[in-house]
Amino acid sequence: MIQAFVALANSLVDQFDVVDLLDGLTADCAHLLEVDAAGLLLADRRGVLHVVAASSERTRNLELFQLQREQGPCLDCYHTGQAVAVADLREEHGRWPRFATAAVDAGFVAVHALPMRLRDSVLGTLGLFSARVGVLSDDDLNLGQALAHVASVALVHQRAAADRGAVNEQLQAALVSRVVLEQAKGFLAQRGGLDTDEAFRRLRRYARDHNARLTHVARSVVSRELPAQRVLDYSAARHRRVAEP
Repeated sequence: MIQAFVALANSLVDQFDVVDLLDGLTADCAHLLEVDAAGLLLADRRGVLHVVAASSERTRNLELFQLQREQGPCLDCYHTGQAVAVADLREEHGRWPRFATAAVDAGFVAVHALPMRLRDSVLGTLGLFSARVGVLSDDDLNLGQALAHVASVALVHQRAAADRGAVNEQLQAALVSRVVLEQAKGFLAQRGGLDTDEAFRRLRRYARDHNARLTHVARSVVSRELPAQRVLDYSAARHRRVAEP
């Protein structure tokens, strides 16, 4: 838990990769809270929500489904600015018929949606998904909301808090970076015969081991400046080194 807050706090004073930060947030939530997965939606300058981070491809697909069908707890959370807690989605078919069915089919039966806000502006939502029936404890909810709050501040920077135009620019940059990252993941997955979760792990490890920004590495892969095979070969070599006695 301390490491999660340290990473977010450091982003307030250091240069940081926004996509890497938000992906780390979803991974931290899945690890620290009593949930199995997390996803994060951010709104663009027109107020349209996009998936910018998820702890797994399954979660990302469910968040995309929610946006495409225009129904679900995360959308309600964004529009009202209030947290949404659902202990058992199987009892919510009347409320979100398509989303509830899709979530249960994906293995999730409980969901919590927490607002990401900056003052009076709702920037997006943090979705927490569980394979077990029940609501989160107050401690877990408070921790999840605290992580979302700190990430919101890190995302737009305190110096941009009073300038809505600057906030929009920050959010738009995050959305564009996410598109590039998805392209790089797909390219690596196809080239290496991997699933997209594994492709992302290899891309992120390459970036961290080379002290490079994740979006910069992703952009280099997409532009062919960094050969995809180099990233794949690096991952294989690193795995061999770790496995050696």
